Amino acid sequence: MAKLFRAAIMGPPGSGKGTISKRIAQSFGLQYLSSGHFLRESVATNTEAGVPVMTYIERSMLVPDHVMTRLMLPRLEQLRGFPRTLAQAQALNSLYQLDLVISLNIPYETLKERLSDRWIHPASGRVYNMGFNPPRVQGKDDVTGEPLIQHDDDKPEALMARLRHYKDVAKPVIDLYKSQGILHSFSGTETDRIWPYINSLLSTKMHIQPSNVFQTQTP
Repeated sequence: MAKLFRAAIMGPPGSGKGTISKRIAQSFGLQYLSSGHFLRESVATNTEAGVPVMTYIERSMLVPDHVMTRLMLPRLEQLRGFPRTLAQAQALNSLYQLDLVISLNIPYETLKERLSDRWIHPASGRVYNMGFNPPRVQGKDDVTGEPLIQHDDDKPEALMARLRHYKDVAKPVIDLYKSQGILHSFSGTETDRIWPYINSLLSTKMHIQPSNVFQTQTP
């Protein structure tokens, strides 16, 4: 049986985790799903785990470790966006050993510009950027035609607090993976410039050449 390749991508809001994940899936035939997708799904289907999630989402608060872990651990083999904190990383380590962790380091000014232009379709989680990935019709989702929204915590006045909090919770997680020798950090202002280095790293780690033949899309 083929060995599963397990990786995590870390980065602050707006760092390009979703874009990089899609490119990895398309180039290497891997599957990815985001923790945000699971959070929205658990709320929409009113699952037992999703009931407490709504309280935190409505207040634009991070979902606590014990709630996230309970929701995510059963789906570990399909994850992106987890772990976010040291407690979540330790829970993950107790069950699975990651092969690789990618950390995206993007300057604050770049993040601020990206997030101020970011609009979201709430039901699906599809993300648009007015600068480089705008919807076909302004303010409308390409698939459903439903209105797009901008999260309050994506607005510039809330961004600094989010980034500060991310640094606080991410540092021990980064230190953990660095100590395990599986952390690889990439810095820059453009995803297109960072991607070739990530592509090369994965090609080496997986001992294959990238291919567009097999694609696994997010459900």
